[in-house]
Amino acid sequence: MNRYILLVLIAFSVTAALCTSRKSKTEHKDIIPEKDLTSILTDVYIADGLLSIPEIRYKFTEGDTLDSYIDIIERHGYSKILMDNTMKYYFVSKPKKLIKIYDKVLGQLSEIDSRVDKDLQSFGVRQTNIWPGEQSYSFCGTSNKDTSWIDFSSDFNGTLALKFTLTIFPDDQSADPVLGLYFSQTDSAGNEKRVSFPPVPFIKDGHPCIYNISLVQNLPGIVRMKGWCIDPQYSSPLRDHHYWVNNIVLTRTRIE
Repeated sequence: MNRYILLVLIAFSVTAALCTSRKSKTEHKDIIPEKDLTSILTDVYIADGLLSIPEIRYKFTEGDTLDSYIDIIERHGYSKILMDNTMKYYFVSKPKKLIKIYDKVLGQLSEIDSRVDKDLQSFGVRQTNIWPGEQSYSFCGTSNKDTSWIDFSSDFNGTLALKFTLTIFPDDQSADPVLGLYFSQTDSAGNEKRVSFPPVPFIKDGHPCIYNISLVQNLPGIVRMKGWCIDPQYSSPLRDHHYWVNNIVLTRTRIE
């Protein structure tokens, strides 16, 4: 990063600094402590970067961008006047000290950058597949896992994409098998709201088929994913089933 970007951050006080007399060089009792000044400049630098993004600038700034910087100063417990006085003091009387302070700002920004990189990597891994269950299920198959009921609790909000491979063997006796998964949320009065995946019809020919199903889940807060890989309402408990589900991936493509 360019160390002289600091000049941009203090542009609103430079003019006043140039008009400051020699006497003001010794008047530095009422200035922001170095530690707090470092934190303020760090936050101002981050805000400057965020406000360069049109979507963020449009959403969070109704007036002059300078108002956002003033808000940062005040959130740290100081006024713009005190910030002006502090920057004038360092800019006129202690320029080398100001550079050292900015070096600390760069150090903090580097630490934040490292943490963000780690968080993004972790976020990316989590978002690759947020399916909380097993990667494969079977009914009368090799692993003998009964998928007659699925029930998970999580924050499954947003635009979701469910992808899986399903093999339904010819001896399976399901009639018109379809997907039977849905999201459920029950309030304190016991009223249930549901958002269901489309009842996609499945092919029953003994060959693996890949299915991709999208859904906008707009129920707020914690919800439960419930249901069956094959909806039992199109079947009968007296009929034999023979299918295999694997490579299950649930991704959230956009937060609503």
